[in-house]
Amino acid sequence: MSPQPQAAVGAPLSRVDGRLKVTGQAKYAADHPHARTTSHGETPTPDGPDGPDGIVHAVVVDSSVARGRITGIDTRAAEAHPGVVKVIHHGNAPQLPYGPNPGSLNLPGQRLRAFQDDQVRFHGQPVAVVVATTPEAAQHAASLVRIDYDAEPSATDLADAPAAGEPVTYARGDAEAALRSAAVRLEMTYRPARNHHNAMELHATVAHWDGDRLTLWDKTQWVQSPRAELAANFGIPPENIRVVSPFVGGAFGNAARAWPHITIAALAARETGRPVKLVLTRRQLYFGVGYRPSYEYRIRLGSDRRGRLTAMTHDLRAETSRYETFSERGVLAPGQMLYTTPNVAQAYRTVPLDVNTPTPMRGPGYSTAAFAIESAMDELAHELGIDPIELRQRNEPENDQANGRPFSTRRLRECYSVGARAFDWHRRDPRPRSRRDGDWLIGTGMATALYDTLRAPGQARVRLTADGTALVESATSDMGPGTYTSMTQIAADALGLAVRNVTFRLGDTALPPAPIHGGSLTMASVGSTVQDGCDKLRHQAIELAVEDSNSPLYGAAVGDIVVRGGRLHMKDDPARGETYRQLLARNERTHLEAQGTYTPGQARSSMYAYGAVFAEVAVDARLGLVRVRRMLGVFDAGRIISPELADSQAIGAMVGGIGSALLEHTVTDHRDGRIVNADLADYLVPVNADVPDLKVIYLDGRDDEAGPIGVKGLGEVVLVGVAPAIANAVFHATGRRRRDLPITAETLL
Repeated sequence: MSPQPQAAVGAPLSRVDGRLKVTGQAKYAADHPHARTTSHGETPTPDGPDGPDGIVHAVVVDSSVARGRITGIDTRAAEAHPGVVKVIHHGNAPQLPYGPNPGSLNLPGQRLRAFQDDQVRFHGQPVAVVVATTPEAAQHAASLVRIDYDAEPSATDLADAPAAGEPVTYARGDAEAALRSAAVRLEMTYRPARNHHNAMELHATVAHWDGDRLTLWDKTQWVQSPRAELAANFGIPPENIRVVSPFVGGAFGNAARAWPHITIAALAARETGRPVKLVLTRRQLYFGVGYRPSYEYRIRLGSDRRGRLTAMTHDLRAETSRYETFSERGVLAPGQMLYTTPNVAQAYRTVPLDVNTPTPMRGPGYSTAAFAIESAMDELAHELGIDPIELRQRNEPENDQANGRPFSTRRLRECYSVGARAFDWHRRDPRPRSRRDGDWLIGTGMATALYDTLRAPGQARVRLTADGTALVESATSDMGPGTYTSMTQIAADALGLAVRNVTFRLGDTALPPAPIHGGSLTMASVGSTVQDGCDKLRHQAIELAVEDSNSPLYGAAVGDIVVRGGRLHMKDDPARGETYRQLLARNERTHLEAQGTYTPGQARSSMYAYGAVFAEVAVDARLGLVRVRRMLGVFDAGRIISPELADSQAIGAMVGGIGSALLEHTVTDHRDGRIVNADLADYLVPVNADVPDLKVIYLDGRDDEAGPIGVKGLGEVVLVGVAPAIANAVFHATGRRRRDLPITAETLL
C-alpha cells in the first residue's frame, strides 16, 4: 500500500488531554467516589457517597520500630471514636491465600503480606488500618491505636552491613592482569544516595466488591499489575477484577508494582462490605512504596597514556530489603558496552537491610552506572590532560562488546559534535578554577547517556464509526509523557484523519492488554500496536471501496489509494475519491473495526538510545552553593513522534537530574530506621529558582530495527547523563571532586 501522508506525527501539538487536566476535569484515583462496575468497555459511573453503600475511608497505621514483633494492639479508643467502622490488624484479619504471582513485578523472596503475622520488617510497615465514614475520623482514630512491640536490633546503613548471597558477575579478558600492567591506573568509589520518586499525585486506591467481583480505581502504571496481584492474594480469577486508571499524576516508576496498600484497601472493602478509599500520605510514600536504592560503586580503571582503556572493574553494593531481593536491571550494562574495554570484571552485591523494598526509578540502573562511569572518565581525562569529549571518542567501540552485535544506530560521535558546537565547548579552559564571575567559580562538564531500547507485545482495538470518527483503545497508561496525545497522533496519520476526530482510551483492564508503562517501551510497543490496528482498518476501508461498484474508487489498485482528512482518494488523482462517511453510509455500515497487535522480533542488533549532556555550573567560592546555569542534551533516540512531548520529557528529566545531583537525599536515622525527612519540606526537590536555561536537540532519524514506527524510547535516557555532567562541571569549577550524591554546600567547603 502507498505510505500515508504524515500530518500529525512530528507536529508540535498540545496535549489532547490538557484541557481536562488544567480545568480539573481529569479524574485521578483519589477523585473517584463510590462507583458502579459496568459492562465491558464502559466507563464506570459515580454513585453518591451517602447511604449504606456510600464510600468509607481507610487510614493505614505504620510500625514505629524497624524490626521485631507486635506483642499487643489496643484498638478500644479508636473503635469508640465517632464514625469508625472497623479496625483491622493481624489479630483479626482473615488469612489470605497470597498465591504465586509469576506475571507480576514481584521479586525473589516473600512479598510483604498485609496483616498476616506479628512480624515487623521495617519502620513504617503497615500494621493496622482504620476504616471510618470520613477521612478526618479515620485519621484521628488511627492516632488512637496503641501498639506494643518487642523490638530487635535493626540494620539500615548500607555502609555497615554485609552483603548476602552470591554476587551477579560478568567478566571478559583478564582485568586484574591488565590493571597491573596499565600505564595509568585510577581507583574511585562513588556513593549515590537513596532517592524517592515524589510524584505530585499521592498513591490512592478505591476498592469496591460486588459479590466476588472487585473493581479498583488505582494509581498505577500498569493496570494488569494490581489485577494479577489481587487475584493471587485473594485467590480469585483475574477476570473477576477490573482495574481503572485513566489518569496518573506522575510516578517515575513507583506505581508499576502493586504495593501492600492496594491489598489493604481491597481487604478493608471486603471486611466492611463498603467501598473503601485509601490514600497514602506524603510521609507514607517514603516507606509504603519503593525508592531508588543507595549504592557504593567502586571503579578501578587502567589505560595507556593516550587514554585508551585497557581494563575496568566494577564492584557494586546496593541496599535491598531483608524480605525481598531487589536487583536493578541495567546497572551492569554500561560497564560492559559503553566504551571499548578489552578487560572487564563486574560484581554486583545486594545488602539486605531492615528497610522496605526498593523499586525502579527513572533511568533505573543506567543512571547509577552513568554517574560512576562518566565521573571516572572525567577523572581520567583530567589525569591525562585530554579533553573529556576526545577521551570518549578515543574509546568509541565498533560494536557491542558485551555480545558482539552491531549497533542498530549509535550516533554518539554526532551527539558529541553537535552538542559541543551548540554549547560553545571550544571556549572551555580545561584547568579547574580557571573562570570566575565575581564570587562565583564557573565550570562546565559533560557526560554520555544511554538506555536500552525495550519492546513488549501488546494489542489495540480500533473502531471507525459512520460519522467518520475513530476510537482507539489499549490498556496502557499515561503517567505524564503524553500517551493520549502520541497515540492519537499515530492513529490520526495511519487512518488519514484529523487529530480532533480520533479518541484514544487507556487505563482499563477491560481494554486490550498492553505492556507496562515504563522503561521507555510504551511508544515503541503500544505505538506499534496502534499503527498495526489503524493500518488494518484503513486497508479494510480501501478494500471495501475498490470492491464497491458505486464507489468512485471501484476497481482501483489498493496500493494506489491514500487517505487524507477522512477522505480516500487516488494518490495521483486526488479528485477521484470519497470520504469514510460516504463509504460507510452507502454500504450501511455502522462501523469498521480492527485489532492491532505487535510482537517484537528477535533482536539482531544492539539497540540503545544515546545522548550527550552538557552542564555549566556556578559555585560560590565562599559558601559552596552550587547553581546550574545552563544545560544542553543532544539525543539519538530514533524517530520523534511529538517534539513538544519530547521536550517536556527531556526538560523534566533534566530537572530531576538536578535534584539527584544537588538536592535529593533520603535521610535515615539508623538508631530506629525512621526516615527523618519524609516530606517535601525536608526532602529537597528542584523548584523554579533551581532550574536554568535548558535546551534539547534530537538527531533527525529513525531506527527501523527497533520497530515498525522507528522509535527507540526517550523518557529514561534523557535523565541518565544529567547528574554526572553536573558533578563534572562542579569539579571543573572548584577543583574538588565529589564522589557522593547529592553535592551539597557543606561538602565543598
